[in-house]
Amino acid sequence: MFLEHFKITGLAMAQIFILGALGYYLVRKNMLSHPGLDALSRLVIQVIFPAMIFTQLLQNFSFSLYPNWWIFPLVSLAITASGLLVGLFLLKLIKLKNHKLQFLSLAGFQNSGYLPLAMVAAIFSGQELNNIFIYIFLFLLGFDLVAWSLGIYLLTYDKEAKFKLRHIFSPPVIANLSTLALIALGLNKFIPAVIFKPVQMIGNCTLPLALIVVGGNVALARLKNIDKKAVSFFLLGKLIILPLLGMWIVLKLGLPQLFGFLIVMQLAMPSATSLSVIIRHYNREDALISQGVFFSHIISLVTIPLFLGLYLSLVVLK
Repeated sequence: MFLEHFKITGLAMAQIFILGALGYYLVRKNMLSHPGLDALSRLVIQVIFPAMIFTQLLQNFSFSLYPNWWIFPLVSLAITASGLLVGLFLLKLIKLKNHKLQFLSLAGFQNSGYLPLAMVAAIFSGQELNNIFIYIFLFLLGFDLVAWSLGIYLLTYDKEAKFKLRHIFSPPVIANLSTLALIALGLNKFIPAVIFKPVQMIGNCTLPLALIVVGGNVALARLKNIDKKAVSFFLLGKLIILPLLGMWIVLKLGLPQLFGFLIVMQLAMPSATSLSVIIRHYNREDALISQGVFFSHIISLVTIPLFLGLYLSLVVLK
């Protein structure tokens, strides 16, 4: 049973790897320049991904079908807090003197959108896929609020890191909130097909382009003077301890399979590539971020199928 589920999740990860490898290759060969990658990243974040959120929620979400929708943003905050706590615990073990906040950021913020969406798209179909897409979008509502506020603060940590409302209300958050408001007010019924269909076509480009962006950002990793001790302990916490902890809690509480899958999957994800974007944008010293993002994405090619396959086999056997 485990081998069957490991094969399914492994093949899904292979599909993700191929698209990410394309982005990696394009950047390494200078076919996609750094400014070009930044422009593509902005296009995905500001236009294409919000279009996907908008159309998916309009098609598949209603407050009657998802009465507990508010739980998902709270779960995302709990997962971030868990990552930060595990990071603090590991910091005490290794007694890291410098770049502690970068270590915490790597432990606390995962690739919560693009990789999970691609993963579930390759595993699920039909109503299950629609449901877990909605779960992820609602999850991101909480994650993006904290990632683009606390995340920026941790990585900059000086007078320039003052609270800015525009950091919290990123385009994906605005797309989430505005679409939920339209549905709550019943205005979604009045959106004509002539508007909905082209927006849907734009949103359908999200996954391939997003994975190319992820691969491109991994290609920009600076791997000189690797802090082997810090990276090793970070990988232990991020890719082993957190998913194991999440799996234990999910199984102990007997959570629904799809909801549990979301939690285990998010805890098994590598560090967010957006951390590298923030470091570059604010011109901060990249001491650990690139190393953590690079190695966590490489190692997760094995650990993600391992933990998701194990979770699915345990749930089925149970």
